Amino acid sequence: MSVAVRSAKDKNRSRISDRDREKEREKSRDKDRDAKRRKLSDNSSSTKTTDVMAIAHKQIEERKKAYNHSSQPVRKDLDAVRPFLKNQSALATMGAMYSQGLLSKSDIKSSDERAKKIAALQAQIQSKLNKAGIGNNLQSEDKPKPLILDESGRTVDITGKEIQLTRVAPTLKANIRAKKREEFNKAQMHDAKGPEELADTHFFDNRIGLKAAVRTKRALKLNEPGKYIQIADRVRMKAQLDRLQNEISQIARKTGISSATKLALIAPKTEALSEEVPNVEWWDSVILQTDYENADSNDINEVIRVSTITNLVEHPAQMRPPTEPSKPMYMPVFLTKKERKKLRRQNRREAWKEEQEKIRLGLEPPPEPKLRISNLMRVLGNEAVQDPTKIEAHVKQQMAKRLKAHEDANAARRLTADQRREKKARKIKEDTSLGVHVAVFRIRDLINNASKKFKVETNAKQLYLTGCVMLFRDCNVVVVEGGQKQLSKYKRLMLHRIKWEEDQVKDTDGNDVPNKCVLVWEGTCKQRHFGDIKFKVCPIEKMAREHFKKHQVEQYWDLAYSGAVLDNTEDSII
Repeated sequence: MSVAVRSAKDKNRSRISDRDREKEREKSRDKDRDAKRRKLSDNSSSTKTTDVMAIAHKQIEERKKAYNHSSQPVRKDLDAVRPFLKNQSALATMGAMYSQGLLSKSDIKSSDERAKKIAALQAQIQSKLNKAGIGNNLQSEDKPKPLILDESGRTVDITGKEIQLTRVAPTLKANIRAKKREEFNKAQMHDAKGPEELADTHFFDNRIGLKAAVRTKRALKLNEPGKYIQIADRVRMKAQLDRLQNEISQIARKTGISSATKLALIAPKTEALSEEVPNVEWWDSVILQTDYENADSNDINEVIRVSTITNLVEHPAQMRPPTEPSKPMYMPVFLTKKERKKLRRQNRREAWKEEQEKIRLGLEPPPEPKLRISNLMRVLGNEAVQDPTKIEAHVKQQMAKRLKAHEDANAARRLTADQRREKKARKIKEDTSLGVHVAVFRIRDLINNASKKFKVETNAKQLYLTGCVMLFRDCNVVVVEGGQKQLSKYKRLMLHRIKWEEDQVKDTDGNDVPNKCVLVWEGTCKQRHFGDIKFKVCPIEKMAREHFKKHQVEQYWDLAYSGAVLDNTEDSII
């Protein structure tokens, strides 16, 4: 039984599958038919349109030929009936195509609607052209006539006859007004009479110019911002100055300062050039009524003006010494080591608090934990146990990063070679605006010793001193100018460090005497008199003195040379 049932089921399945196949075949056949029909309809419509276009082109060519062979009156008649003919020919061709089966009723209806729309548009365009006045010209000819100009610039036709072109009148109100204004001005200029013609009927004065009564518009003038504020400030300042002057005059009148100021006004502003003794000194001229000769009278009231004497004392204004600094000098405060450490600790604490506040507010990210090999297990804990090699590499990388940041900060703070040179020069140089310290040295012989000459010049340049070295027989003068510390170092060089006694020189008598260096003078002056230190060789004493006189310090040479002469006399006496 099971085998029979199975065979029956298989047969039913084969029947169902055959039916499905048949249905699919029928559907494919229907689709092929529809596609063929669509192709045929498309081909028929395309052939219809191509036939219609060919017939229309043929008719247009025939119309053009007929139009060219016809005369001018015939053209005008054709132009008048052209739209109707076009419509009639289009209808005839469409009827012929419908009778042949090329067009259907729907195609004819759509073509009729299009023809009606085209005719309506043509009528609308023609009406607008007629309104503008150019419709007849366009209807008469399809193409515009060529513009021909003769030698004088006039417009002519082919035969040479002048043609008047139609001008389009302006339609805007502004253009019409401008045209009327121009015509009116021309008429006035034509009708205007000169002063000679007016003299017959009117009185004409040549001194009066003919000017039109035109009212000029005054321009709007704006004041600059802040003008009246400045005027008000000036008035207030003037009133305040007057009030202060009144108060000062009242106080002076009460205290008697006005009489004391008269004494100061009488004082001479310049020294008297004449050596004559005055009869009365300027400070007594206000008090005494007569001269000193007549001051022996017994009556004091006749000699002295008692009204001018008050209990006030006039103190002269004290002038500031040139060496006194303009700003007060304060002694610097020196802290102990404990105080410096405490101050540093407080500053670091304040910076740490400020950084923590920025981290709380979210302005800066929190810093990473400062890892070292020693605190690795304590900071990381379980993470260090899980992968110790990785954690150790991370810690070493972080330590190298901190070391590099530290070295970069030190390198950024390190001074360049020029900055170090400038800092060293700034430490050596001193402020000489309040006074310049000067030292004058005398040496017996400096010409024959090159090493000592080099030391004298090089040390002066290293200490940024200015001055001069005068080389003269038995009297070599060294003048240096600079600050107090600079001169103290240079004095130690000249008087102690250089061993002048090692060299033996000959005096005026030809005897061998030890060389020596003497400090001739040391003091201060208001300004420098020399530039960079230079050597000057002078064969005679007059030239040496002239060199110092040129720099307005001839007294330096006088002091040094007089001392040298005395030393030579003492040595000769001994």
